[in-house]
Amino acid sequence: MNELRASVNKNACIGCGLCAEICPSVFSMTPQGLAETTASIVDPSMGQAVREAAHSCPTNAISVF
Repeated sequence: MNELRASVNKNACIGCGLCAEICPSVFSMTPQGLAETTASIVDPSMGQAVREAAHSCPTNAISVF
C-alpha cells in the first residue's frame, strides 16, 4: 500500500480545530492556534479520518497525498 501523508497550509489555516477534533492522532493545534500534523506518515488505518478532516476544513488548508 502507498504511503499516506497529510500537510497543513498554515497561511490558509484559520484555527477552527475541526481537524484535531476529527482526527487527533494526526492533527493537533499549536500554541498559536493553528493546526499542524503530528505524523510525517499517516497510519493507513487513519486514512478515512484524515480525508474526513481535510474535507471538513473550511479553508481547504489540509492536503492529503
